[in-house]
Amino acid sequence: MKRILTALVLIPTVVWAVLWAPSWIFLLVIGLVGMGAYHEFDTIAGAQGIVRTGWLGMIAGLAVLTVPEPVFPILVVLTAGIMAWKMRVANLAQALPSAATAVLGILYIFGAWRCGVLLRAIDPHWLMIALVVSWAGDTAAMYVGKAFGRVKLAPRVSPGKTVEGGIASIVGGTLAAVIYAHYLLPNEALLPVAGIGAVANIAGQLGDLSESAFKRGAGVKDSGTMLPGHGGWLDRVDSSLFSVPAVYAALLLWRA
Repeated sequence: MKRILTALVLIPTVVWAVLWAPSWIFLLVIGLVGMGAYHEFDTIAGAQGIVRTGWLGMIAGLAVLTVPEPVFPILVVLTAGIMAWKMRVANLAQALPSAATAVLGILYIFGAWRCGVLLRAIDPHWLMIALVVSWAGDTAAMYVGKAFGRVKLAPRVSPGKTVEGGIASIVGGTLAAVIYAHYLLPNEALLPVAGIGAVANIAGQLGDLSESAFKRGAGVKDSGTMLPGHGGWLDRVDSSLFSVPAVYAALLLWRA
């Protein structure tokens, strides 16, 4: 029941923020979600003995999210700054893993949302497709996996996931993308949309498994407790952090 109630609040809020909210509210929403997700990522890193970055990582991430284009030079400067900052750690053996983890978290979370900002600028409906392919895929995987799942997909990382569920996720996510585009992006050819939807769903599944691997390495079940029935923010957006950049990259390649 908690999971359903949380979803009933989150989904309409996300849809409104993506499709209709002013740009500054959209940025505010994804900035706050990014900070929550980064805090949880940082906590998972700390549980594995890596020196945490804390607020510095969040501030650097917000810079990646909001600075004007081109963002690449900013990433280089931020990376150098984090490396220099990490010279302060008491145990210098931690300087490299801590700096590397901080940069990974910033790119992983805030870099993905930066792609979301750029994707929304092309058309908000494309950003919704990037989210919908994971939502629909997760639902299809849950029902098909429970009913027909036999072959484990990644038993070391996520023992509950099956190959059958993974295939159902791709099919469900692709169909959701095509149906969405048919009604809300009528000028787009549906075959490329189907291809982008499939790629995005596969990327989202890899994002889910990647976060599961981080949590399993840290010995934690959920990334946090802020979302009743869903765990933490990182648990909720792990698929989207891969599917959103995948849709943005695929769209750029398709239209190149």
